[in-house]
Amino acid sequence: MEIRKVLVIIFFCLISFNQSFSKNLIKPDFVKAKVVRVIDGDTIVVLIPKVTFNNKKTLKNLRFTVRLIGIDTPESRINKRAKLQSKESNKNIHEVVKLGKLAKKFTQKLLPKGKTIFLEFDVEPQDRYGRLLSYVWLPEGKMLNAVIICEGYAYPLTVPPNVKYEKLFRKCFKKARKEQRGLWRVK
Repeated sequence: MEIRKVLVIIFFCLISFNQSFSKNLIKPDFVKAKVVRVIDGDTIVVLIPKVTFNNKKTLKNLRFTVRLIGIDTPESRINKRAKLQSKESNKNIHEVVKLGKLAKKFTQKLLPKGKTIFLEFDVEPQDRYGRLLSYVWLPEGKMLNAVIICEGYAYPLTVPPNVKYEKLFRKCFKKARKEQRGLWRVK
């Protein structure tokens, strides 16, 4: 009976240590947002509930399209980018779109509408299309970008100067391909 109590106490200590460790990965300068929708495997729309500028003016409920830094998933619909991916990969465009839909589905599973997330920016916070460029952190302390590529649903995409986690993404990509995870298990 005593051993059981000790094991239960150890279990709860480990859980609370793991949660506090994960929470520590969410830094105070990250921007809190809520998921509006997933566009495709590497692009989402978020709502930033409140932003204050110069400690004076507060803006509320700002919507932004966010492109996940460091990863690239196949397109989930036929467009110019899908045609380019088809040509680069020597795959039929319909196969590229099929893989893109799998990547989108994976991201949707992790980001249901209304989920709270945290945005971490790198050197350049926006691309030429006006999208925010971000590493997206889940409340439990996992980085979404890393989860997607480590589970095999994305390629690494390095666009300097936003290269903070480039080594991690390349390592995950190699491991996912070797272990035939995600898109790499699809024939």
